[in-house]
Amino acid sequence: MDRPTSAELMAEVEGRTVPLLFAETVAARSDQTALRWKSPSGDWSSWTWAEYADRACRFAAGLLQLGVSRGDRVVIMMRNRPEFHVADMGAMLIGATPISIYNSSSPDQVRYLVGHSESEVAVVEDIAFLERIQRVRAELPDLEHVVILDDPHHLADAADHRFADLLATTPVELDAAVHVAQPDDLATIVYTSGTTGPPKGAMLTHLNLAWLEASSRRIIPVELPGARFVSYLPMAHILERLLSHYMHVAHGTEVTTCPDTTMLAAYLGEVRPKVFVGVPRVWEKLNSGIMAMAGADPDRRADFERALALGRAKDEARLAGRDLDPDTQAAWEKAEAEALGLVRMLVGLDQCEVAVTGAAPIAPETFWFFRSLGIPLSEGYGMTESSGVITSEYSDPRPGSVGRAMPGVEIHIAEDGEVLARGANVFPGYLKDPERTADTVDEEGWLHTGDIGELDDDGYLHIVDRKKELIITAGGKNISPANLEAALKEHPIIGQAAVIGDSRPFLTALLVLDPDMAPGWAASRGIEDTSLAALASQPDVREEVDRFVSEANARFSRVEQIKRYAILGAEWEPDSVELTPTMKLKRRGIAEKHADTIESLYG
Repeated sequence: MDRPTSAELMAEVEGRTVPLLFAETVAARSDQTALRWKSPSGDWSSWTWAEYADRACRFAAGLLQLGVSRGDRVVIMMRNRPEFHVADMGAMLIGATPISIYNSSSPDQVRYLVGHSESEVAVVEDIAFLERIQRVRAELPDLEHVVILDDPHHLADAADHRFADLLATTPVELDAAVHVAQPDDLATIVYTSGTTGPPKGAMLTHLNLAWLEASSRRIIPVELPGARFVSYLPMAHILERLLSHYMHVAHGTEVTTCPDTTMLAAYLGEVRPKVFVGVPRVWEKLNSGIMAMAGADPDRRADFERALALGRAKDEARLAGRDLDPDTQAAWEKAEAEALGLVRMLVGLDQCEVAVTGAAPIAPETFWFFRSLGIPLSEGYGMTESSGVITSEYSDPRPGSVGRAMPGVEIHIAEDGEVLARGANVFPGYLKDPERTADTVDEEGWLHTGDIGELDDDGYLHIVDRKKELIITAGGKNISPANLEAALKEHPIIGQAAVIGDSRPFLTALLVLDPDMAPGWAASRGIEDTSLAALASQPDVREEVDRFVSEANARFSRVEQIKRYAILGAEWEPDSVELTPTMKLKRRGIAEKHADTIESLYG
């Protein structure tokens, strides 16, 4: 089927906004479940689309009473919970621009984000978030109102209003409210994590998001109304905001909010999502957890690995459009019934029909693990400045590729190898930063992604590396750290890897042991102290890592090989000095925090 052009999609979404998409879904699915959540006591609760709409319209009326109007900005600091959706949609229903900020933001970061966006209202979840606002409120002249959600003991004297009070107002009329925001108005401002300087506020319009919804609808291979999702990544990140908020209201999916990523495994088992999207580290952790369960018994592990081999044979045949020979088909059917299907059920992905990894490169072994397991994992690619998506290919993925351009999106590879993209999903620019906007989107509308890539003959995009992350050694060699890091993480006991070598005579690496796999591996070899700190200096661990690093090095040229490495004794946590909230490496933070260790590798 021919894909629509950008112009055809523009004609289709003319006049469309996120509130209009919301109203259509509410009308079509008023008594169907929209949002689900679990209370601290463990009981499940839910709202229908009609109940969601009523609360959003009440919150919108409450904001109007505070003096908020079209074009004003409302900052939100909440975990993944249903009230986030009410606050965000309520702001959009009066034409305001809701802005989600990371819950881990320090007071100084809060000051910058709230001040830079000139937000007039801040909606915070609890007293801990409120305190960060209060510490810098004197420096925020535009911030007129602070609204708190959870304060059961009425301790928050510093809050101006309570969330419940805003909901106690007479709701705005939904049919009228959906016409306040216009397509070129800002639906949100998404701030980058600020790993290379002050955060940049990427402005996204209603048109950007409506156009991307129309584009994505052409290639999603499943019926989305009512499809179950788990919302667990930070709502301040475009990936989660796009999937569990904007696409949620456009397609009428059923979203279960998970307030903490450490609870994800339990939520997957209870929700059994139809669609599941995760960053590579999430997939790696699931992989490690599954293998840890299988690894306790050597015979059981061997049987499972044979089942995975049959699963891979089946999937490779499926992707190539051919059938397995009868004997292999029969063996796969047995493995599917006795092992693969049971594992999918145990991890809560037995009903998953669309599985996507994105935001960073994924190791081929991790990708194939889930494909072999029978989970239809595919890679997508995008960035905040493209409203979250540039490429995807759910039905016909090509391993090692991030898919083909979304319908209506153009991709071009510049002379220096940089990936350029163009479409109505490309943002209008950074807030108050025309210089960096001009550096990112050129006069012809091409978005300069900063990634090095290649297009194959069928239009599949292969990402080679980040343009700005290429290591240039003292000898002038350009080296991709991502490829090396992916190879190093292929060993089950290595959870994270960061390659060092910019302006250095050779490459080194910092390795972090996997907290799920390394202790089990050590225990099976009679090692008593299986803490990561102890294992980092354990001779048997060092010997095993030595062996594997040598194997990994054999795949690369001499100049690309790791000459020395250090094993660190503590896991890198999301939203830390080492990792962004979506678990990408913060190379500058790693270099600064572990400077002494790095220097010792070159001593």
